[in-house]
Amino acid sequence: MNTGVKITVFATALAATFGTAYGVGGVIGPVGGGSEPAAHAEHDRLAPSSHSGHTEAAPAGLQVSEAGYTLDLKTSRMTAGAKNELRFAIRDQDGRQVTSYRREHGKELHLILASRDLVTYRHLHPTRAADGTWSTPVDLPAAGTYRVFADFTPAAEGAANLTLGADLAASGTYQAPHLPEPAATTTIDGYTVTLKGDLRPGKASELTLGVSRDGRPVTDLEPYLGAYGHLVALRSGDLAYLHVHPNGEPGDGATKAGPEVSFTASAPSAGTYRLFLDFQHNGTVRTAAFTVHTGQSAPDDALEPTNGEEHAESNHQH
Repeated sequence: MNTGVKITVFATALAATFGTAYGVGGVIGPVGGGSEPAAHAEHDRLAPSSHSGHTEAAPAGLQVSEAGYTLDLKTSRMTAGAKNELRFAIRDQDGRQVTSYRREHGKELHLILASRDLVTYRHLHPTRAADGTWSTPVDLPAAGTYRVFADFTPAAEGAANLTLGADLAASGTYQAPHLPEPAATTTIDGYTVTLKGDLRPGKASELTLGVSRDGRPVTDLEPYLGAYGHLVALRSGDLAYLHVHPNGEPGDGATKAGPEVSFTASAPSAGTYRLFLDFQHNGTVRTAAFTVHTGQSAPDDALEPTNGEEHAESNHQH
């Protein structure tokens, strides 16, 4: 990935409607969550589309198959509250499993897993076997439908960065959670993270996240995957996705190790988004989560600091 800002935006299919339970024992039978049928895209991942006389860039990641590559999700169902192994592969246009990738931010492939309700979030780092099969342990806390996103660049000459997505189902009794209200401040493991700036639809704007602990700014954030912070935004409903890298990087002579990490981002449309900030301090990666609204201005009290501790149920692998 290039130094500076790189935004990868992709949207998924419309969210599946949840029932009251997913199949375990005497509960209603399991809901299938397999990967979507492959839809072959012959256009570039940001190819323009025309609508009402306007030319727009089509969001990437709408498909499980694009530009000749397919996300083959070998694990389509899991059991909530149990240890599971997620297995998948990337296949080329000839059906062969890809075994050669370009490394970006220290990894050949970045894997994001999020629940459709945006409460559970995982930034995973799977391992690849010699035959091209990727695997990683996953423990999902609740039943429901999840979305798996693979962000990678094949090593083949001329291959572009791709983001492919597929659905995953977790069985068990489902209870709809409440999406936290918008707030400018959240806490995680004793760290306070403050969000400044607005996420705007169709217009780039700066988002600044400041980290403090015990009332003191944290000025010694540690590099995590080559940056002092990583930000992912998911739109409520269809999980339209933004992966935003920070402005600047460790060692560039200008970027400080905190307390603030800044990003430049643009939302694909108006709506409610969930922001997930990954940051590392004292050898541990933590995730701070925010709910934000784009489009019409939020009420004046919509971004008041919260007193309680509120964060996404998250997990990282190093």
